[in-house]
Amino acid sequence: MPKVGFVSLGCPKNLVDSEVMMGLLARGGYELTPRADEAEVLVVNTCSFIAPAQQESVDTILEMAEYKRFGRARRLIVAGCLVERYREQILEQVPEVDAVVGTGEVERILEAVGGELRILPAQPPAFLYHDLTPRILSTPRHQAYLKIAEGCDHPCSFCIIPQLRGAFRSRRFESVVREAQNLGRAGAREVTLVGQDTTSYGEDLGLRDGLPRLLERLAQLDELYWVRFLYAYPNRVTPRLLETIAKYPKLARYLDMPLQHASRSVLARMKRGSSGDAFLKLLERIRATISGVALRTSFIVGFPGETKADFRELCDFVRAADFDWMGVFCYSDVDNAQSFALGSKVNEEVAAERRNRLMATQKEISARKLKTRVGKRFPALLEGPSKESDLVWEARLEGMAPEIDGKLYLTDIEASADRRVAQAGDIVTVEVT
Repeated sequence: MPKVGFVSLGCPKNLVDSEVMMGLLARGGYELTPRADEAEVLVVNTCSFIAPAQQESVDTILEMAEYKRFGRARRLIVAGCLVERYREQILEQVPEVDAVVGTGEVERILEAVGGELRILPAQPPAFLYHDLTPRILSTPRHQAYLKIAEGCDHPCSFCIIPQLRGAFRSRRFESVVREAQNLGRAGAREVTLVGQDTTSYGEDLGLRDGLPRLLERLAQLDELYWVRFLYAYPNRVTPRLLETIAKYPKLARYLDMPLQHASRSVLARMKRGSSGDAFLKLLERIRATISGVALRTSFIVGFPGETKADFRELCDFVRAADFDWMGVFCYSDVDNAQSFALGSKVNEEVAAERRNRLMATQKEISARKLKTRVGKRFPALLEGPSKESDLVWEARLEGMAPEIDGKLYLTDIEASADRRVAQAGDIVTVEVT
């Protein structure tokens, strides 16, 4: 059987899709390789959420096409979100591509790799994997993502996720629990639940308080040390959810809640609703309920119609909110998003300048908050030797999501009481110097 190589781009949700495709291929007898120059079949799982992600996907496809032209590769498959937008164009404009597999066609990867499938008619994505679906983890053994829902029903004007991934649909409760249990038994100490809006989990199945109930169940699995979830939609953060996180030590005191903006007028044009004042009250409620919670958010600057006053309001909000972690994106004008038709577009240079100013504000906040940790001790999850130097190890605190937030560099590791050498996945006590 030919060797298959994968390139997975974009978010953790996309990574899970890649892991499922790899699992299906391995079960079908294919050998997987991490080296593109060894692969006889190459699969690029693409992202198309914003313009930079789309460009990265195109560049990667063209790069992999070179292996087909001059290397060992005989087939090139393009999968994922870019296919949902440009399935015919990909095949027309990149002749090296042999087949395309959309987000709703993940289970057809065997046919694509085997040469039995080139293109399927566009259909609303409906695929949803379960605990019996083969899957090969590409993350370190001690850490795994677990997708609990797919798609989205929110009408955000800047977002095309509903077009790329279909309507919101939740996995069955017991299927998620069984997969989490299996991941724990296989060595995962930390499981991160992912979905476009995990806080809506179970609503389509008639479950009330679906996410709190699921977290409560997962918090009782002996094999796991931390359980966290991405991402929280502000108006879905309920008292029951906060109380559940506060109650169980295994539930990471961490909340990633993309707010997108703080100006009421910008949020209205984004079709998000709410306001900065309402968000501040929510943040106060979160901190009052979950002691020591780490809060992360993301914002979009340069949205059509964003005025200087709107941006000043956002800056004032960020200073008042005092987030632990924050990301800022310049608005990306995607042609099939509702916001594409809005007037009063903001110049790209202005948007970039606003992004830099907002991140500079957060940098000061972050430096101040991190300094308060010096001299204190915390439990941390060992990640293993640093990629930057074998002389130091890396670790993460409870308030640091994998591959998203900060990390710790460990310069001195003492042997444990049983004199065992530390290993990746160990929970250790660290002192911040």
